[in-house]
Parts: sequence; C-alpha cells; structure tokens
Amino acid sequence: MHAEVAERAERSAGSGVRFATPAVLVALAAVGWWWSVRMAEDMSGSMSTGMDAMGTEALGLAAFLVAWLAMMTAMMFPAVAPVVKLYGRAAAAGRVAPLPFFVAGYIAVWTSIGLPAFLAWRVLMDPIAEARPWAGRLAGAVLVAAAVWQLTPLKSMCLRHCRSPISFFLRFGARVTRPLGALRMGVTHGLFCLGCCWALMAVLVAVGTMNLAWMAGLALLILVEKNAPFGERAAQVAAIAFVALGVALILRPDTLTSIT
Repeated sequence: MHAEVAERAERSAGSGVRFATPAVLVALAAVGWWWSVRMAEDMSGSMSTGMDAMGTEALGLAAFLVAWLAMMTAMMFPAVAPVVKLYGRAAAAGRVAPLPFFVAGYIAVWTSIGLPAFLAWRVLMDPIAEARPWAGRLAGAVLVAAAVWQLTPLKSMCLRHCRSPISFFLRFGARVTRPLGALRMGVTHGLFCLGCCWALMAVLVAVGTMNLAWMAGLALLILVEKNAPFGERAAQVAAIAFVALGVALILRPDTLTSIT
C-alpha cells in the first residue's frame, strides 16, 4: 500500500515537473528578452545623444552583467530545456539534488564570460556606432573565425554532447545526489554549451552587444543546432553565411552600418 502511494506521488511529481519546467524556462526567457529590449533602448538613447557619461551610467560593470545574464537567459534557456527537463524529472523522483543547484552551475559559466564581454563592449561601443572602418573589419574577422569554429571537430563534439541529454546523464550524472555534485554537473554542461556557442557570442559582441536582431537570429540558430534533427547541418550552413558576410565586411567595412 505504501509502495503504491509512493509510486503515485512520484508519478504526480514527474507530471508536475514535465509541465512546470518548460513553463519556467519560457517565463525566464521572456523576462530575459524584456530586459534585453530595455537595455538596448537605454544604450541606443545614450549613443544617439553622444553622452558617454550617460552610457557609462546606464551600463556600468554590474549593470552590464545583469544585462548579459538576461541576454544569456533569453538566448540559451530555450535551447537547454531538454536537459533541464530531464534533470528536473530525476530531481522530482529524489534521485538527484534539487534542480536549482544544476541550473546555478550552468548560469555561473555564462555569467563568468560577462567580464570579457564587458571589456570588449566598452572598447567597441563607440566605434560600432560611428561605423569606423577598423570596427567593420574586426567584425568581419570575428565572423570568419566563427565560421571556422562551426566546422571544427571540437565544435561537433560539444554539439553532440548538448544534443544528447541522456548520454550526458549517463556519463556525468553519477555524483549528483548532493548539491555540490549537481552544481559541478551544471558547470560541466555549461562548459560544453560554451564550447558550442562562444564564437556566436563573440559575433554578437562584434556587431553590437545589445543588437536585438542579431540576438534573435543567433538564438534561433542555437535552438536549431541543439534540438532540430538537422542541427549539425544547420551549423555548417551558418558557417557558409558567416564567412560570406565576414569577407564582405573585411573588403567593405562600411557594410557594418547596414547590419547593425
């Protein structure tokens, strides 16, 4: 009798997680997009008035990290929904530590790259807004580098890892019954995810960190790469587009104004 009740409770918890986890991820992504739109408007207003002090005040390091985390939430969480959902089911059944520890480890990885992104943003914000030739050529070089990375075996390895949550759990999930183990597992998954997407984030910084059109396009690419049956082929097609646009920018850096 007790076993039957426990089994029913476990099924009920699993059903709740099945519906609650995607809803929470969608909500977090929606908040991330909302905040990113706000920050993009603040930055646009600051640059259009030419007030560097206002721009610095609008996005100091702390504020930038908040905005960066919002961007990562908006762009990455829909793509990691399968692994988070799988972990959430295991957590609801009591087989692993609570879900927030796993998510915290993942978020820590993406937050940590906010500092170099901030430094790059501070250097590139005005040159991109003023369409300086060297900024256009730099963006072109970053796009070509991203195209090369899209085709490397290491990118493919990281992408295969992200596309197979079950394999990830079988390989790395042996010590996640404690919070520290769950945190480490989240960091591990975050590092594989970073391996997939760091070049795409570099592209985002090079063309304007709060560029909403590029955010949406790259978020869609990340989602397709990680979840669609043709995800690996999509990564290769994106490489072709990146190298074409990158070469165009290197040859005609003024093209930057038309894509930012």
